[in-house]
Formats: sequence, structure tokens, C-alpha cells
Amino acid sequence: MLLSAARHALAQETATGAAAGAGQATAAVEAAHTLTEVTVQGARAVDEVGYQPRRASVATRTDTPLVDVPQAVNVVTQQSIEDRAPASLADALDAVPGVRMGNTLGGTLDAIVKRGFGDNRDNSILRDGMQSVQPRNFTPTTERIEVLKGPASMLYGIQDPGGIINVVTKKPQLDFAGSVSGFGSNYGGGGAQVDLTGPIGTSGLAYRFIADHQRVDYWRNFGQTRQDVIAPSLAWYGRDTTVLVAYEHMSYSVPLDRGTIIDPRTGNPAAIPATERLDEPYNVSTGRSDAVNLRIDHKLANDWTLHFGYGFNRTYYNDWQARVLSANFNTGYLTRRVDSTQNATQTVHNVTLNVEGKLRIAGFDNDLLAGVDYMHNYRLLGELYRGKNNSTFNLYAPVYGLLPQTSTLSNADSDQTDKLISRGAFIQDSLHLSDRWIVLGGLRYESFDELTGKGRPFVVGSHVDAGKVVPRAGVVYKIDPNWSLYASYSESFRPNTSIAQPIGDLPPEEAKAYEVGSKYVSRNLTASVALFDIHKKNIQTTETIGGINYTRNAGRAYSRGVELEMNGKLTDKWSVIGSYAYTEARYQDDPKIAGNPLPNAPKHEAALYLTRDFGVIGSGPVSGRLRAGAGGRVFSSLAVGDGTGKVYRLPWGHVADAFVAWDSRIFGRTIDWQFNVNNVFNSTYYTSSCCTGLPFVTIGAAREFRFSGRLEF
Repeated sequence: MLLSAARHALAQETATGAAAGAGQATAAVEAAHTLTEVTVQGARAVDEVGYQPRRASVATRTDTPLVDVPQAVNVVTQQSIEDRAPASLADALDAVPGVRMGNTLGGTLDAIVKRGFGDNRDNSILRDGMQSVQPRNFTPTTERIEVLKGPASMLYGIQDPGGIINVVTKKPQLDFAGSVSGFGSNYGGGGAQVDLTGPIGTSGLAYRFIADHQRVDYWRNFGQTRQDVIAPSLAWYGRDTTVLVAYEHMSYSVPLDRGTIIDPRTGNPAAIPATERLDEPYNVSTGRSDAVNLRIDHKLANDWTLHFGYGFNRTYYNDWQARVLSANFNTGYLTRRVDSTQNATQTVHNVTLNVEGKLRIAGFDNDLLAGVDYMHNYRLLGELYRGKNNSTFNLYAPVYGLLPQTSTLSNADSDQTDKLISRGAFIQDSLHLSDRWIVLGGLRYESFDELTGKGRPFVVGSHVDAGKVVPRAGVVYKIDPNWSLYASYSESFRPNTSIAQPIGDLPPEEAKAYEVGSKYVSRNLTASVALFDIHKKNIQTTETIGGINYTRNAGRAYSRGVELEMNGKLTDKWSVIGSYAYTEARYQDDPKIAGNPLPNAPKHEAALYLTRDFGVIGSGPVSGRLRAGAGGRVFSSLAVGDGTGKVYRLPWGHVADAFVAWDSRIFGRTIDWQFNVNNVFNSTYYTSSCCTGLPFVTIGAAREFRFSGRLEF
């Protein structure tokens, strides 16, 4: 959703004109890097300065100051993305408290755990407020990332209680801007990108075109990541109406790497080099995705705006893998099998229509939002192939190529299907009792119909048709305009689903959450603290009995803890990104796993990054602003389960990163140079776990040197 007034608030980060002398060059560089950055996102213009966010739309579906929201909201700003140069959505979020990488299916899908809850394909990743089924949501079109913590079903329908991720994309601007950039990595390979935007005529029409190509060697002993993106978009900023049409096409090929395995004799990962893979070079997932986004915003009156949105997202992929089934750690021999999924597709249609406005009732101001949503999500895994077991690979003396890429079609496992249709109607009101008190309340009625199953002939695994009223309530007390205290209550629900296992009509997962906290937004710094308590019931889990996986209800789970965050400027020269989270997340009321920690939820995690602005260096035709930053993150041991109730503990993880950036003016041209070092000390650390039976753990990437340059014109 965009407002026509936003066209007057679009970013202008580059100094205009060539410098005529040393003084002019210095002034131009100073201006280019001290202007407040303003981006167009969600319903209105959202301002952010450097690492400091001030507003977001994800928590209310309307542009709202962070201090007015009675729920934790974290924002990864554009400057943070540019400085830290993350390679994935999980990397971009690794300094956000309480957020971790989950089971990514061997690195082929985004999977984000929030406050202990969440997994891949859990509906929690949005792009510009619309549900995404893209396997890789962090692309060159990403401008900023918003995270809403806690249940969000009142606003967004079917969700887990940990929260949602909203990836905000770059929009067309009415002022011309263009750049060409490229990077290289010590892994081997690199990438190039072009980003063009500007007006078309003088009637308020603007375009943007982004194209990107990346081809980088994998850091382990074989593999390569390839990604190509083409993203054109058009926007019309009229007096009362704004229209945005955006398209993004991505094709990719990534290693399908499940990591290493746990040695039950020691409880630690297998004693082999971190770079050693246990599969084959054909372990690759190849696919493509297409996304279309149509947004129309029409101003009905001074204080009332109608928003319409339609989102279409489709992904298609094929993969092959040598899957490890078991291991003899005394001899080192693994039992592996060739598996393959071919002609897999997932398509989602989203439609939303809502109205927001201001109304004065009985002397009190009300910010109202009401609307309806519709979602149709269809996933089909076409042909699934299963090979014969093979035990010729030794993890202590690996020899690749002994397991040919051949398989047999498994009719019983093919055509794995999940059809989900959901419909929702909601209303939300932020009542301003005074300059200090805000009371927020909302209700949503959500109904859904879900069918799952598999096989040729097709066998229904479950078919559920149900509905639920989901409330939300909160209160904000503003000590002063920049400092608030808040408390909130919210609920979530989502249907239990499984396409691989028949589960019958298990009741939906439901959760309730309480949260209290405080937020402070000054001219230079945004800080927050949140204490939360989430309880979830009817949890679906997988149990391994005799080597066979079964899906069942695990009863209840809880997650409680505290999160702290601070982003922005400490002084004119020093900027900070800092966070800490304590999360106690465990299963309850289950005969086998009660008391066990939830997977991929460390009890402690912290991050601290400091950036120093050294100001303008150089003079005459060559000058520029020099900046450098360094920091790191640490997290406590991750729990790894094997499906039998036994839990292994991975060691603490710690990783440091650094960068140096020189934003230069060379003979009137803006050229930005940057050097990043990721995992400075080449630490071995583990990011997530997956799978029951033989548990796998994903290894964090080795040290990488990345050099990049960007020419702006």
C-alpha cells in the first residue's frame, strides 16, 4: 500500500552535480551521507536513519510509530543490510533477538524460528504484507525487513505464535537514480547487479528495474550457488490514488546440504572436517519462482484511505540427493539412498481489501482498520523417487561417485498434496484516550479448508474445515512522546498439516501470549525491552519408532523470556546494533518429550556490532567518507532431538564479522567500495538441526572475504 504523498518523500541519498573544487567535493560527500533516508513501504512513507528504525507497518497493517505499538517489533534497516552484506534471510536477521534459523531442508528454503516457534513453510514470511512461498526471500529487491514478535493471527490469519517476517521491497522513485555494482568472494565467483529507477513523463508515473546475477562456489568441498533475478515495477503516484505493479522472477540452483550428523557415542557432531560433505555432487535443488504484486490505494477523504492488494506467488523446483539413513560410527560406513523430488510446485493467491481512517467518537480519537482477506495456497510434490540402500561410503575416508544418480518412482509417495483455503474478516481500533494513553483492540474471524494426502492412487491424509475468532488487545502508556510502556494479549492458530504422513483430523494448533515491555525512540537511538509468555497446545510432532517416522500430537509447549535491542547512533561518530534474548522454550504434557527444549531455540543469544564514521578523507577530485565496523554474535547450545525423546546438545556458537566502506566521489562520480570479512576467526559453529531418526546439524559458513563496488549515476 502506497500513498500519493509518498512521492514527495522518496530517498535522495546521492549528492547532485560534480564538485568544482575540494570544498565542494567535501560538501557533496557530507550531504550525500547525512541526509535522512526515507523509503516508501506499506501504507505510508517510513523514515529510518542509518541503523535506527522509527516506524513500521507490520504490527498494525498501518504505518505506526514504534513507540505506539503494544507488541515487540524489530526492523533490519537498509543501512544494516548494506553494511553487513548478508547472503540469506537468516543472515540478515541474525542480530534480531529471539530469531534463529530453523530447518531449511538442506539450505533450500527459508526457515525462521521466532521465540522458539516456526519452521519452513509455516506461512510466516511475507513480502510487502503478502504471504510468500518463494524458497529464497532475501533477494536484491530487499530494502528492509520488519519482524513482529508474538501471535499475529488477528492481523494475518493462520500463523504460528512466534511472529512473522515482512520483507519490504524497493519501490519506483520519481527522481532518477541508477547504479551498477558487483562483488567477488574468496570462495570463488561473484555477482553483478543493475538498479535503475526514475520518472516516466511528468504525470506521476515511475519505474524501477533491478537485474542481478550471482554465481558463487560453495564453502564446503563441492557445490555452487547460482541465482538470477529480474524485477521490473511501475508505480503511479496520483493526487488521491496510488497504483503499484511489481513483478519478480528468480531462477536458482543451490546445494542440498543437510550438514553433518550427531555421533551418539559422544553426543557431538561427527569427528570429521567441517568442509566434508556426506552426500554427492548431484545433491542440488534447482528451481524458479515468479511473484506479482498489485497494490491500489485510494484516498476517500482527508482521513480515510481504501487499500486493495493482490499477490500471486509461484515456485517450481526439482532436486536430487544422496540421503544418509544410518551410520556405523565404529566402522565409519553410512547407509545412503538416492532420493529425488521432481515437478514440485507451490502457488499462492492473496487478496486483501481494507479501509483505514480516523474517527472521533465521544471526544476520543480512533485509528480504525477493517477489512477482508482471502488466501489460496496449493502445494504439490509431483514425482518422488526412491533408490536402493547403499553402504559403500565411509565418512572417515570419503570417496564420492559410488552411488549413481538412479532411482525408482515411488507411487505411494508421489503427488504429495496440500490445499489450503482461508478467509478472514477483521476490525481493529487504536483508541487514543489522551496524549499518553492508547488502547488497541482487534477481532478476526478466520475460516479455513485444508486437504492433504499423497499417493497414486491418491489417499487423503486429512481434511479439515473449521473457523475461529481470534482476538488481540493492548495498552500503551507514553511517559513522554519518545518513551512508552506497554502490555498486550494476543492469540494465534493454524491447522495441523502433514503431506508425508496421514494424520487424520488433528485439532488446530492454538496459542495464547502475554507481553509487557518498554520502547524508547530518540533522535538518534531506538531501544526496547520485552518480556513474553507464550503457551501453545495441540502441537504436531514426529516420533521415530523402529526406524519409521510417525506424526502425532505432542500436547503443549511454552516459551517465555526477555528480549532487549538497541539500534542507532551512540555519538556522531559511533553507531550500534545490539541485542540480547533469553528464551526458555520447552515441551509440556507429553509422555516422551515433556521437558525437552524446542528445536533450534537457544536459551541465550546476543549480538553487538559497532560502526565508526571517520568522516571525509581526501580532497580535490578524489574524496569520500570512510566507515568501518566490527562485532559478533554468540548463542548458547542448541538442543538436537532424534525422535525418541533423547536430546543432544551442540556447543556454544560464536562468530565475528567486520567491514570497511569508502563511499567516494571520484571526478564527480559516486563510487562506493566495501570489504567484508564474515566469520573473521573461521570459527566452527552450528546454526540449526533437522530430522528425526538420524539427527543432522547445519554448519555455519567458513571465513569469507568479499569485495564489492557500486557506481551510482
